[in-house]
Amino acid sequence: MRLFFCISFGVIFLTYDFIEIERKSTVPMYQQLYRSISTAIKNGNLPNGTVLPSIRRLSGDLSLSRTTIESAYQQLCVEGYIINKPQSGYYVNIDVSSNTKKQADPQIPLTNLQIQNRIIYNFGSDSIDSETADVKLWRSYIKDILKKQNKIISYGDPQGEPELRNAISLYSYTVRGVVCSSDTIVIGAGTQPILWLLCGMLRQYGKKAAIEKGGFSKAEQIFRDCNFTVEHISGNDDGIDTDELYRSGAKILFVNPSGNLITGQPMKMNKRYELLYWAEQCGGIIIEDDYNGELRFTSRPIPAMASMDNEKVIYIGSFSKLLLPSVRIGYTVLPQSILNLYQPKAKLYNQTASKTEQLALARYIKERQLDRQLRRLRKTYAEKYRILCEALKNQFGDDIKITLHENSLSLILLLKDAIPDIEEKALSKGLKITCLPVDNSSVCAVRLSFSGIPVNDIIPAVKILKEIYDEREAK
Repeated sequence: MRLFFCISFGVIFLTYDFIEIERKSTVPMYQQLYRSISTAIKNGNLPNGTVLPSIRRLSGDLSLSRTTIESAYQQLCVEGYIINKPQSGYYVNIDVSSNTKKQADPQIPLTNLQIQNRIIYNFGSDSIDSETADVKLWRSYIKDILKKQNKIISYGDPQGEPELRNAISLYSYTVRGVVCSSDTIVIGAGTQPILWLLCGMLRQYGKKAAIEKGGFSKAEQIFRDCNFTVEHISGNDDGIDTDELYRSGAKILFVNPSGNLITGQPMKMNKRYELLYWAEQCGGIIIEDDYNGELRFTSRPIPAMASMDNEKVIYIGSFSKLLLPSVRIGYTVLPQSILNLYQPKAKLYNQTASKTEQLALARYIKERQLDRQLRRLRKTYAEKYRILCEALKNQFGDDIKITLHENSLSLILLLKDAIPDIEEKALSKGLKITCLPVDNSSVCAVRLSFSGIPVNDIIPAVKILKEIYDEREAK
């Protein structure tokens, strides 16, 4: 695309043959503009001190939104290619001469927003497939609640809205086998706020919490923020090492029985009884994080550990992958001993989850919409897992090993050769993956979550991953 524009101090016409915008491309247009300008600067086509057109002018000449131009300019400013002089404009800020070596791109850490803007294919666990989100129905429920002024003008019950607690008491029993009354349920804005609340009542068990190695890092952070020492306990094919747990001296155990961190398999019944016996013997308490326990699709979900003992287990459940990740609603079922500590000071807390969303979710559960959504999701995720496995096997053949982690809606891909900086290399190609630490430095373990990536993106995303893998042999 050729662009002509004028610069002040006389009429100077510059020809921009290097700006290429492909409107049908999957690459965001602001990224295309950023790459065109940064490449021209590095090649010396835009000398140091050159005045770039204003955001308004370039927006009009390229028929792009001002937001697109502004995002491209902002990225160029962050990386040091250009500077913004107030009341003057944007200027090229790198001196590149054809007789000198080209400067390397400044190694400035990318912000989360910049990383998100670079992602085309997302194997991360931070989203769900837009096709699985029941947005239209959820929006109608929210609108209906907003019309009921008498319900939304107050702060609400600190323990959570009674309508939702009643609905959850039935749901948790029918889906997860957890027997509880609405009085034992506390609603919170996800696992972290709930865990923070629990930490204030767990000091009778000491200041040491045990969690499996490689466990839920966000839970560990809450424990540390509340001045608890975190003890990492080894795991094996059966689950957490109970002998090591005894030796740790911890009386608080945070665990996810729905999915072992090593194998991805649910914790076996004998291990569950071992942990309950540990709690009985040492006077400890188990916090069961039942993340996505109801979303298993290869077999029927195994009842929660809290269904076996509701006095030694604090149960935590959530709805982020069932509804929308942005709907931050979770809940905990408290044993009577912990409930007795909570109730006297309950009024000193405010709700952390939106009252409007709580009331909408209560209706969503009561009208059996959550049951229907759960059936749809199991079918969808089973199909996405099948397609992903098939694509990986077609591309990699025998060079891989696949382990399903069903509760996290992901699989672990073990590649026979290590690939340094594989996450960064993937991101440079628009692919988001997560590299996992392994004991063997000659192999590479990658987590691929299939919760958010659309079905049609799976095969092209796997092809990009294979390209990165093949590049290791060319070097």
